[in-house]
Amino acid sequence: MPQQMDLLQGTVDLFLQDVRYALRGFRRYPLFAATALVTLALGIGATTAVFSVVDRILFRPLPYADAARIVSLGFIHSLERQEFLMGRFYAEWQNNLTPFSAFAAQSTMVHNCDLVENNPAQLSCISFQAAFLPLLGISPVLGRNFLAEEDLPNGPRVVMISYGLWHSHYNGDPYILNRMINVDGNPVRVVGILPKDFQFPTLEAADIASPFAFNPASQQTVNGGFGYPMRLFARLKPGVSVAQAYAEVQPLFDDALKWFPASAKNEIRLSVRTLHDRETQDVRPVAWVLFAFALSVLLIACANVAGLMIARGARRQRELAVRLAIGASPGRLIRQALTEALLLSFAGVLAGLAMAQVLIKVFVRLAPTGIPFIGKVHLDLRIAVFAALLSCLCGVIVGLAAALQKPGFVALHAKISMSRSHTILRRSLVTAQIAVSIILLSGATLLLRSFVKIEGQNLGMQADRVLTMKVALPEWHYNTNQKVMDFYLRLESAVRRLPGTWSVGMADSIPPGGWQGGFRYSDLVVQGRPRTAPGTGGSVVGRSVTPDYFRALHIPIVRGRVFTDQDRTGDEHGVILSRLLAARLFPGEDPIGKRFASDKASSGPGSIVVGVADNVKNNGLMERSDPEIYTLRRNVADDWSGNRLTVLIDSVMPAAITGPTLRSEVASIDPTVPVEIKPLTETINLLADGPRFETALLGFFALTGLGLAVVGLYGIIAFLTTERTHEIGVRMALGATRVNILHLISTDGLRMVVVGLALGLAAALAVSQLLKGLLFEVSGYDPLTYIIVSLVLSMVALVAILLPARAGMRVEPAVALRVE
Repeated sequence: MPQQMDLLQGTVDLFLQDVRYALRGFRRYPLFAATALVTLALGIGATTAVFSVVDRILFRPLPYADAARIVSLGFIHSLERQEFLMGRFYAEWQNNLTPFSAFAAQSTMVHNCDLVENNPAQLSCISFQAAFLPLLGISPVLGRNFLAEEDLPNGPRVVMISYGLWHSHYNGDPYILNRMINVDGNPVRVVGILPKDFQFPTLEAADIASPFAFNPASQQTVNGGFGYPMRLFARLKPGVSVAQAYAEVQPLFDDALKWFPASAKNEIRLSVRTLHDRETQDVRPVAWVLFAFALSVLLIACANVAGLMIARGARRQRELAVRLAIGASPGRLIRQALTEALLLSFAGVLAGLAMAQVLIKVFVRLAPTGIPFIGKVHLDLRIAVFAALLSCLCGVIVGLAAALQKPGFVALHAKISMSRSHTILRRSLVTAQIAVSIILLSGATLLLRSFVKIEGQNLGMQADRVLTMKVALPEWHYNTNQKVMDFYLRLESAVRRLPGTWSVGMADSIPPGGWQGGFRYSDLVVQGRPRTAPGTGGSVVGRSVTPDYFRALHIPIVRGRVFTDQDRTGDEHGVILSRLLAARLFPGEDPIGKRFASDKASSGPGSIVVGVADNVKNNGLMERSDPEIYTLRRNVADDWSGNRLTVLIDSVMPAAITGPTLRSEVASIDPTVPVEIKPLTETINLLADGPRFETALLGFFALTGLGLAVVGLYGIIAFLTTERTHEIGVRMALGATRVNILHLISTDGLRMVVVGLALGLAAALAVSQLLKGLLFEVSGYDPLTYIIVSLVLSMVALVAILLPARAGMRVEPAVALRVE
């Protein structure tokens, strides 16, 4: 034992001696230490920050018990790409879902509800079965879950409220349990508080949850006998895979298809997938791209520091040779080099974590809505361990790069010496940095060009002066279509009278975002023509509007006319088609005055086309637009189903003046109706937030990588220039001009640039296909992108080469000959 203690003490003493020696070396060369530290901090900080974001998307399990076994199952339709199930089939399937140990349903989406109290508020509500929270392994933070008898039709009226509502509206009152609150005009009893960080599997936020109260008997009597739609989640039995569950549910799906019309069967399919896949499907490709870019920056940083260590080792060859000569073992020198590298890495991880904390805040602030778990991103122990592992990896790489240099006898007489193998290694590192920088710059430039096209595209409308006012009428009060129509007609009349108002339109949804109503193209029947084959032609947008909708958005009418106020009092069902739909329905014909039906029954007069509007972006900014039908909201109660409409106001008055006036007009009609007012341009900018975020992040990594690569290039050219000072003096003494010296020095650098450029362009062309899903109207092989990238890198690299070359040109021959 004493011998072991002595051995341990000796090892610790040697390590501390190496640490003190390394620190003295860093103080002796502060520029080297600072450069290496900043480089590592950039690489580790950027990679750690991105890992913090993508960790929850790519690697970390969902915040549910044994989340890998939770699946989403149901139908997928061309108009609904998330799993859903109709109530009729859920009633029939419940006793046959054998692959699952548990399952539960929730409503398809959150809906507006009104908290009617002394402090009224419009909230979001959702419903789920009593088995829903146990399925996820979640318990209320206060109170209890729904009881089985509360989840029955006509059961006791109870709710659970969100943690946020509990604190924001009730100040975290612990006596909230069993209190009666009024929701949509109905008294309900609060029985539980959902956990603070609880998220619904659909990634929606809800303030109030009520029992689903599923009634199997009623499902065959509503919605054409299909019942109400819902979302269904289940937990796989131990040992059952997703593929096995799919195979066992397939017969149930095949039986359900018999109830669908032939026109719909080709557009419906069964889907069973993990909940993780459902929640991350849209952002997973972007997450992998971001992570790859961040790792590339880290590789450039490690290569840069490795190059610095090699250069420093070359400057210390004489020192190391002396230490070998007086008895130091090669192992001791290797340990010393590794200690120095690991010390740098340790300092780099501390600086990197500080930088990551700053970058995470920037990422979260810039991140658009829709990125899963972005609000929960923060530095934790898992992230710190990841950063520490990165630093150790970098430390070992750069330490070995320096430790493997073996000083020879000649080093005792030379000030600077680098072996041919280490010179080749350092040149290779710089070449690799340039190649990786080309990949990063190419990807970022492709996204930048794509984003410019997104921003500059023709939306088919003008949004500059348009204000949008979203109005959601409380369903418990406006419970008939007549009441809804009366309110909106009064509001339309009041807003039209406001000073500076040119036009006022209303619609159930507005472009260029997603639309609410739609149907299949194959459901359209033109009089006198055969029906389109079922399930073909894709989707058609249906938008219900008022007469001034087109004037408010400045949508051109290319044929026919717009709706008028006179049309609202007639019995004729007039419609306006988009130019795309008109060309498909009536190819080579004038569609004005033609009739068609929009349902399966082609009898009756159908709708008459009164106008053709120019095409408008109606499926987001990046997706291809669908054909569109505009129907008029007449002064008929049946045309005003739905309590939510958006009012479009084209006004010359500033939004800061018009906004409060609009709120006053709504309050004068009904002070309990909430409104949301914002410029339409703000809504459009939100749709571009995703591409803007991706472009900004990849651009940051590309510029960081380029900067590090240029520093590495400058460093090796400066080192080679210094190493060849004596040679330069000899050449100049023999008659070489300064231009000859410039050519001598710059040739090495240009050779590395050309090779790195060629390798990088080849790799970038291959990698560009991974970005295909993120690009808009830009090819991954876009020649202009690669020309721009090549020119930018060449110009920056040329500056990095000429700066040390210029210093070499000014060397005096007499001074240079005395260097060695």
